[in-house]
Amino acid sequence: MTANGWIQIGIYAAILLALARPLGGYMTSVFEGRIGFLRPVERAFYALCGVDERQEQHWLTYGFGMLLFHAAGFALLYGLQRFQFYLPFNPQGQVAPSPDSAFNTAVSFTTNTNWQSYTPESTMSYLVQMAGLTVHNFVSAAAGIVLSIALIRGFARRSAQTVGNFWVDMTRCVLYILLPLSIIGALALVWQGVPQNLSPYVEATTLEAGRQVIAQGPVASQEIIKELGTNGGGFFNANSAHPYENPTPLTNLIEMVAIFAIGVGLTNVFGRMVGNERQGWAILAAMALLFFAGVATAYWAEAAGNPQIAALGVDAAPSAMQAGGNMEGKEVRFGIANSVLWATITTDTSCGAVNSMHDSYTPLGGMVPLINMMLGEVIVGGVGSGLYGILLFAIIALFVAGLMVGRTPEYLGKKLEGKEVKMTMLAILCMPLALLVFTAIAVVVEPGLAGISNAGPHGFTEVLYAYTEGVNNNGSAFAGLSSNTPFYNTTIGVAMLVGRFFVIIPMLAIAGSLAAKNIAPPSAGTFPTDSGLFVGLLVGVIVIVGGLTYFPAVALGPVVEQIAMRAGTLF
Repeated sequence: MTANGWIQIGIYAAILLALARPLGGYMTSVFEGRIGFLRPVERAFYALCGVDERQEQHWLTYGFGMLLFHAAGFALLYGLQRFQFYLPFNPQGQVAPSPDSAFNTAVSFTTNTNWQSYTPESTMSYLVQMAGLTVHNFVSAAAGIVLSIALIRGFARRSAQTVGNFWVDMTRCVLYILLPLSIIGALALVWQGVPQNLSPYVEATTLEAGRQVIAQGPVASQEIIKELGTNGGGFFNANSAHPYENPTPLTNLIEMVAIFAIGVGLTNVFGRMVGNERQGWAILAAMALLFFAGVATAYWAEAAGNPQIAALGVDAAPSAMQAGGNMEGKEVRFGIANSVLWATITTDTSCGAVNSMHDSYTPLGGMVPLINMMLGEVIVGGVGSGLYGILLFAIIALFVAGLMVGRTPEYLGKKLEGKEVKMTMLAILCMPLALLVFTAIAVVVEPGLAGISNAGPHGFTEVLYAYTEGVNNNGSAFAGLSSNTPFYNTTIGVAMLVGRFFVIIPMLAIAGSLAAKNIAPPSAGTFPTDSGLFVGLLVGVIVIVGGLTYFPAVALGPVVEQIAMRAGTLF
């Protein structure tokens, strides 16, 4: 590890901290209807769709609208893929992907996972990239944001039967948050060299007189929203390690900031809407502690390198002439610090974009992204999903605190009773159930074993990682698993659906139940949820729940691999 690396990590954290309050204030104004510079466009959408913006919805109606919207989006994206050969904006003549691949991709982008088991630049036409994938990058991200707003309203409202209007929230989120930020970001990326065109691919002759095909396309418009919306699906197979997606250190910084920006801002939205900004800062503090623990662990592991290589007499120390440590799978443009920082950021959220290959990390370095996802991606998390995920853990933390002192737990004046706790446990437990069951099946059946390219604990980790990112709607990959098969496309697709909707429905039920309750005034026995004690309790519950649930699986993968590497038996 170097001072330069830590300075860069510190600068990144300072930028996010500076953005939290102004961005949170702006988003609060949007969802409270106080921002209206595009009101004519907004009203036109309502008129076209027959939406009454003044009429709010019960949580069941809100959830039903959300499910219908996602079902329609899935069908449209699946159809675009299957008929892309006959549709315009396909200069390379890309043929339709297989039914299982199209199913997996449609589910992936509908659920904000953006897992790609195919090579994007040689599979998808420009039309599918723009009208399919990029559009879903906007609307799936917006869905996560507005669902978190619905839960916040549940905490903030008194004796209410509604949690907002799904169609109004979606329209405002896209028009006033995602579109303006994406336009500014895309222009910045184009300025730095990211392509944005509809040109055919270019053939070039190399210095060795070889032939190289250089892909083109509408890259910048997809790149910015894939980061801002924590989507992660790349235009190119190498994702943000590709110089067309991430050409300079400045674009690297812009994209990393974009991944965290909205998630960090939503913690401030939470504080503002419940009437106490300190509540938002407490949630952000819990996220920050877990984030820095992950960055420090991954940076130490990758900077230390592989002891078996050092034993051969190879100098692995950083110097003016070399980065040192474990540079396998990493971009020399960004080095170890920016690689592990990105890997931590992308798995702290549901982004999944990568600027290095996680399969080449050391066992402990690769374990950090895995654990980040296993904790439910509540460390900032996907846009919206991270906030409602950590609020579910907050309910469990306060339930535990209530058991210890023998009183009914409450959060922000709302009594947390049996219904809320049961729905919370359902939302939290459905993910490890799907993840571990699918992993167990994949490592014993022939179609699952056929995709594993590495024997032993590393191969197990690749499978475990694939289902972990699927269930947690992340989309990153260890990059060593051959997953574009009917078995993996289907099972990971089902895992994505479970991870998205089996959490959302119980969460909306909690929002509706809380909104109907009155707010009780604080008493001498009220647990302060804007204090350091609450932050520590929340972090402890997240770590303990994750540790107890996943430790046996992690022990069979990266932990065993780390022990073997240190013992000199892994090479």
